[in-house]
Amino acid sequence: MLRGIGRGSVGRVPGVPATVLPGAEPFSAAGSPEGALLVHGFGGSPLSMRRVARRLAARGFTVEAPLLPGHGTAVEDLVPLGWGEWSSAVESAYARIRDRCPRVAVVGHSMGGTLACWLAERHPDVRGLAAVNPLVEPFDDEVRSSARSLLEAGVTVWKGELPDTADPTAASPTYDGTPIAAFLSLNEGAEEVAAGLGRISCPVLVISSKEDHVVPTTSGDLLASSVSGPVERVWLERSYHNAMVDYDHEKVEEWIEAFVLSVTAERGQEET
Repeated sequence: MLRGIGRGSVGRVPGVPATVLPGAEPFSAAGSPEGALLVHGFGGSPLSMRRVARRLAARGFTVEAPLLPGHGTAVEDLVPLGWGEWSSAVESAYARIRDRCPRVAVVGHSMGGTLACWLAERHPDVRGLAAVNPLVEPFDDEVRSSARSLLEAGVTVWKGELPDTADPTAASPTYDGTPIAAFLSLNEGAEEVAAGLGRISCPVLVISSKEDHVVPTTSGDLLASSVSGPVERVWLERSYHNAMVDYDHEKVEEWIEAFVLSVTAERGQEET
């Protein structure tokens, strides 16, 4: 997310359509009445969720991993967008998969975890929530004040360091810069989510990296301590923030698969 400061430039040529980057395409698979909605992080794409999406699809699940607005093309496409566009997109994606599947689990990484929590707060029919290094605690006032100052000075994109992975060979799931207005909007969304965590009553799996240079682990602490449903918290020893593509990705995929299987299992009663 925000890890280094620089002046960015924007300027997509008007009338030229955005091209989705190779590997960043949305993923969709039709399957059983058990469904999984997978939501990627800020500046990322379904590339980070693709392995777990394929794993669940191979087990027969109906799977949707949408490409969020402004993502998977070029960073300038994210500049004018914010929480309203992303939350509307996941709301629509949930409605589509819920129309086909009476039993749906939601999985999110980073901002995807924020959005997954937002859905679970509003839809008590969500069967389970799995969040990997989720952002549910907004960044502190100093960080946001610095971001606002840069925006007022005309800096639209904050140029950062390489994606936060321990594995240097991991495929990068993120842009190489952070649109500042979009970052501030994300924090506003996180504030809204944090205030409503107690409404989440479904089972929750929180997967946290012990070393995360983007989202403090206190964010996962807040999620685990605030929801009203049962919580399982597991820790990663070898991965940084982008754990979906880092050294522990197979372990993450196994945990998510087992969790989705358990929470979407038919319980011997008629589902609506």
